[in-house]
Amino acid sequence: MTIEHHQDDARAIIATPTEDALPRRFADFATLGEALDYAAAGSRGLNFHDARGTLTRPYPFRELREDALACARRLIASGVQPEERIALVAETGPEFAALFFGVVYAGAWPVPLPLPTSFGGRDSYIEQLRVQLASCDPKMLIFPPELAQMAGAAAEAAGVEGIDWDSFAKREAPEATLPEAKSDAIAYLQYSSGSTRFPHGVAITHHALLNNLAAHSHGMKIQESDRCISWLPWYHDMGLVGCFLSPIANQVSTDYLKTEDFARRPLAWLDMISRNPGTSVSYSPTFGYDICARRISSQTKASDRFDLSRWRIAGNGADMIRPDVMQSFVDAFADAGFPATAFLPSYGLAEATLAVSIMPPGEGIRVELVEETQLSGGAQGTDRPQRFRAIVNCGKPARDMVIEIREEDGTPLPDGAIGKVWCKGPSVMVGYFRDQAATDACLVDGWLDTGDMGYMSKGYIYIVGRAKDMIIVNGRNHWPQDIEWAVEQLPGFKAGDIAAFAITTPGGEETPAVLVQCRSSDDEERLRLRDEIRERVRAVTGMNCVIELIPPRTLPRTSSGKLSRAKARNLYLAGEIKPYDVAA
Repeated sequence: MTIEHHQDDARAIIATPTEDALPRRFADFATLGEALDYAAAGSRGLNFHDARGTLTRPYPFRELREDALACARRLIASGVQPEERIALVAETGPEFAALFFGVVYAGAWPVPLPLPTSFGGRDSYIEQLRVQLASCDPKMLIFPPELAQMAGAAAEAAGVEGIDWDSFAKREAPEATLPEAKSDAIAYLQYSSGSTRFPHGVAITHHALLNNLAAHSHGMKIQESDRCISWLPWYHDMGLVGCFLSPIANQVSTDYLKTEDFARRPLAWLDMISRNPGTSVSYSPTFGYDICARRISSQTKASDRFDLSRWRIAGNGADMIRPDVMQSFVDAFADAGFPATAFLPSYGLAEATLAVSIMPPGEGIRVELVEETQLSGGAQGTDRPQRFRAIVNCGKPARDMVIEIREEDGTPLPDGAIGKVWCKGPSVMVGYFRDQAATDACLVDGWLDTGDMGYMSKGYIYIVGRAKDMIIVNGRNHWPQDIEWAVEQLPGFKAGDIAAFAITTPGGEETPAVLVQCRSSDDEERLRLRDEIRERVRAVTGMNCVIELIPPRTLPRTSSGKLSRAKARNLYLAGEIKPYDVAA
């Protein structure tokens, strides 16, 4: 991936190099600005590609720093003071990169906000931005020109100055003295990808960030030949921290495909990895591997198009890792040289900056079969055979991170016992911005309650599910993933088509409801499918569930592309998700 040719005038556009004479430092800086200052002394940088994976804009760290300093001077000239928030719509490109670091250099706090998604439309996006703007109380919102109408409406509704970044770039940038950054000062606010009704701005210091970024390079054993390739959105922690800030702090050249371009042409991601002459480091949630495996299955042999033999780190995180999907990816791309040992499961969350655990490179996907009653906390019934779920090993605690599994009352649990996952380390957040009650609910004596359930085994962490998603019926715990996976085994359904959650019946009992996206328009076929799904769920879980068939593309997603069960439940109960009328 060293030279691309411009399609219009055949001029050679040269990507930033993979290797560099600048001695590599692994995020051992006091502040994020200092990290960019150092990276700018070398020749590496960021590289932006079009929808077909063709290089359109190399952006050396040196150039990023120059643009960021100009942005900082513009912000100061606009009256921005240290610790004020500057909201930025996080489009993957040089403009956002320069603005993010410009805000940091100006001593203010950048707040990345999401791009529109396909779900909900214009009004939903404006409301999402308005609520997040109300939460972070920024001095201004800066956005791509093409989003001026929606982002401008959100800024106006929130009483915030809104400006597109082309117009902002035309403002004067007179010389100014930049404030001196402190290591323990807030570097940025990160909105987690969950609820948008009650958003929580995660406050991360420079020290916490750089500690976590150093843990990335240590955990993945970053080497000279490594190059990062990413399509992950910059408004989500894995994209922002793992694939934008980490490459700068660890001086790794990176190639980007926009998230929306990946969604349209997912195999362009693998094309970019194939063209990389060095070793590739690239992360994706499970669904990214899933969509690629599905897309190639109907085409020619993968080896005719791809060479994935140099893919050293195929990271996986941001959601429950599905071993069956990972195996499908290996089956689809083994003949293109993809090594299954490249898979690197990890676990993390925005409240811990990002990484909590990382699998040592080369160990691949490892699973343990856990009996259903261990997951549910109940006794094995005699009416159904034993059932097991494959739980993926998510690695060892990241450097400087400590993980404990605890009972509900806080009592630590031994190896193999399932409980709530707590973690402690220098990269844990300061707290939620202006929300002490929410902070106190999850931060206790420096320990973070992650909200996830899991267990430790021989120094490795296994994640079972999110505590808040658990469905409790007759005193037994049921994981929504188990119900959803049961339905996915039926022909015609795939990951992301199903959402399971608990509802309260008119009689006051809690029961699972299962929403299933259905593509059939035939009433008889819908009736047959509903009955088949009901029987399948009953066979796997022993429960009678409310089964509702809903139109395709109805289930809501978080900003990182994950299914949002909580939002699906709220929309369903509010009557905003309207099931098909299927006769009994």
